[in-house]
Amino acid sequence: MPQQHGENLKQAMDALRTHKLRSALTIFGVVLGVSVIMLVAALITGFDHQVQENVKQFGADTAFITKWDQGRHGGPPPLEEIQRKPLTLDDARAIQESCPAVKNVTTFIETDWDAAHTVRTKAGEVTGIDFRGVQANFGVVYANAATLAGRFISEGDDLHKEKVVMLGENVAPVLFPEGNPVGKDVMIDGSDFQVIGVVEKPKGGFGVGDEDRRVLIPFSTFKKTYPSANEISMRMQAYPNMLDQAVDQATEVLRRRRNVPFNGKDNFSIATADQEIETFHSIVGKVALATVILSAIGLLIGGVGVMNIMLVSVTERTREIGVRKAIGAKSGDITWQFLLEAMTLTGAGGLVALILVNGLVILVRVVLKWPGSVPIWAAVLGILVSVSIGLIFGVWPAMKAAKLDPVEALRYE
Repeated sequence: MPQQHGENLKQAMDALRTHKLRSALTIFGVVLGVSVIMLVAALITGFDHQVQENVKQFGADTAFITKWDQGRHGGPPPLEEIQRKPLTLDDARAIQESCPAVKNVTTFIETDWDAAHTVRTKAGEVTGIDFRGVQANFGVVYANAATLAGRFISEGDDLHKEKVVMLGENVAPVLFPEGNPVGKDVMIDGSDFQVIGVVEKPKGGFGVGDEDRRVLIPFSTFKKTYPSANEISMRMQAYPNMLDQAVDQATEVLRRRRNVPFNGKDNFSIATADQEIETFHSIVGKVALATVILSAIGLLIGGVGVMNIMLVSVTERTREIGVRKAIGAKSGDITWQFLLEAMTLTGAGGLVALILVNGLVILVRVVLKWPGSVPIWAAVLGILVSVSIGLIFGVWPAMKAAKLDPVEALRYE
C-alpha cells in the first residue's frame, strides 16, 4: 500500500507539472486564504512582542492613573469623561502619603489631547512632539526615561520654574545635527528653553518604526507657560509584588477625594501592565475572528476551484481510469490517486503561501526594523489547512472516478 501511495503521489506531481498554468490558477484561492492566516499570525506575533517590550519599559510594579477611561480606541472621548474634574498634585500627594503599598508617584501634565506643539532651532524643526511637564522623579518611576546625555530635570528646576528642557533621542539630532545639544537653546511654541539633557529612546513601542518625539520640561514651568493646561496624569510605582494592594489603596483614596458615591462608577481609571496586555489581546481576538472569516472565503473559493478542476481531470482521464481498472486497480486505488492529486495541488498552494509571506515579513523586518516572523504553529496550520482543503473538496471527484465502469471507461473517446 505505501508503494501504491508513492506511485499515486508521483502521478499527482506529474499532473501538476503538465498543467502548470491551470494548477496555478486553481490554487489561487488557497494561496490567498492561507497567506491571510500566516500574515496575520506574523503581525500578531510582532505586535505582541512590541507590546511586551513596551510594558517592560514602564518598569515593574507600576500603574497608570488618569481621569479618562482606558481601553477606548479612536475618536473623541464621551461627554461624561470630558466633564470629569482633572486629577491634581494633591491627589498624587494623598496617594503617596496614604497608601502603604505605594513606593513612589510621579505626575505629569499635558495640554488638550488635540493641541499641537513645535520645537525648533535655526538648524531644524520638529512638529507633533510628545510635549509634557514632568516632575523630578519621572525618570525614576518610568523605566523608559533614562538619560542618554546631560542630566534629568531636578527638584530645583521644578521648584524655581526653570525654563529647561530634555529632548527625545530622535528629536535632538534634527535640532542639533552638528552634535551634543546640552547647554544650547531651543524654541518651544515661541518660548526659549535651555537643553539640559537627552532622553534615551525606549526599546519597545506599539507601532512599527516608532520615534522618540518626547520633549520634557519641569511640571511647574509647564503650568506657568500654559496656565489653562490641566491634563494631569500619574504613574504609580508599588513596592515589589504589592501592585494589586497599591491599586486597591489608590482607588479608595481617589474615590474618597473625588466624591464617588458608594455604588457609583469610578470617574478615573488605574491601569496596570497586565491590563494593557489584556486590552491588546482582546483586540487581537477580534482581528483573529476577522482573519478566520477572510481566510475562509479565500479557502472556499480555492476549494471549489480544486473540485472543479479535479472533475475536469476525471473526465479527461476517463480512458486512463478504465485501463487501470482493467489491469487490476481497485476502486480504493483510484480514489486515493485523485485524492492525493487534489491534496498535492492544495498543499503546493500552502507552500507557495508560506514562501510569499515569509519573504514579505523578512522584507518588512529589514526595512522597518520590526520584530515580526511567521510562527511555526501558523506555518504548520497553514500547510495542514491547505492539504485538508484538497482532501475535503477532492472527495467527490475521487469517488466519481472510482465508480466509473471499466468497460464504459475504455470506450470513452
